[in-house]
Amino acid sequence: MSPQPQVPISMIPAVEIHRAGGPDALLPVVRPAPGEPGPGQLLVELAAAGVNFIDIYRREGRYPLPLPAVLGEEGSGTVLAVGPSVTRFTVGDRVAWTTVLGSYAGQLLVPEERAILVPDGVDLRIAAAALVQGMTAHYLVNDSYRARAGETVLVHAAAGGVGLLLTQLLKQRRVRVIGTVSNYEKENLAAANGVDEVVRYDSCQDLAAEVRRLTNGDGVHAAYDGVGAATFDASLDSLRRRGTLVLFGGASGPVPPVDVMRLLWGGSLTLTRPYLEHFRATAEEFTWRAGEVLMGITDGTLRITVGGTYPLARARDAHADLAARRTTGKLLLVP
Repeated sequence: MSPQPQVPISMIPAVEIHRAGGPDALLPVVRPAPGEPGPGQLLVELAAAGVNFIDIYRREGRYPLPLPAVLGEEGSGTVLAVGPSVTRFTVGDRVAWTTVLGSYAGQLLVPEERAILVPDGVDLRIAAAALVQGMTAHYLVNDSYRARAGETVLVHAAAGGVGLLLTQLLKQRRVRVIGTVSNYEKENLAAANGVDEVVRYDSCQDLAAEVRRLTNGDGVHAAYDGVGAATFDASLDSLRRRGTLVLFGGASGPVPPVDVMRLLWGGSLTLTRPYLEHFRATAEEFTWRAGEVLMGITDGTLRITVGGTYPLARARDAHADLAARRTTGKLLLVP
């Protein structure tokens, strides 16, 4: 076997898109390194990048970007250099970040206010897997619908990255969780993670009827739905009077326009469509929310499941597996 060519230090691996489309739109490339950090920036060498549904939405054009673009918004790594006015970090620090477009790359510039120090003892790959889905679960249970002890909620995709973390936070509050999954492996994982009642998409003819059966006809206090089009109607129909539907994603596609009178006839229901960026809008809020997630990992109260690790050049495979729901937990890309 011939030796692999060495990439010059002035060049880095990355994954770009030049057009909206399917996984084949992801192009492994070698591109110039970002150079010296500017004011308030960190130059970071990537340890791992998280793969999230928002990356798929951007690739498909649902969330348009100026093209060409490097995808990825979450990751972790080691600080190589700091720019002028940076006060919280120094060279050699281990950091993680969110909402930094261009994270599918060997190096990138990270704004100081979007980075957080990774505690000693937390592996950088775990840190890369934790923030987007961990902070999403955090705002869902603390802000979108604050479930209380003794209540019953519905969690869709309970064996997915957000679903696993969301269930843990709910069980810490002594909330009864009904979780939906798509196969036997995921059923076992959800149950082992604390889901009280697991419902299978693939064998349940009427999801809402099954949820009502499990709640003695009452329905759930809230439904956390990141699946979207395929589950939206069942989520609404699973709610009890004055229940809340938290629609936080569209893994199966966007939900068509909704007649708001459905909320009245369903029993004065509440529908909210939150977005993570609005719940980490300031540096202080980001530090608080991300810090609580990392503290949970450190003290063992929050367990991160990495379901798959792919080389950066195989980002297409990671996107295809995530979109097809062939995975559990979090997917990572590593350089």
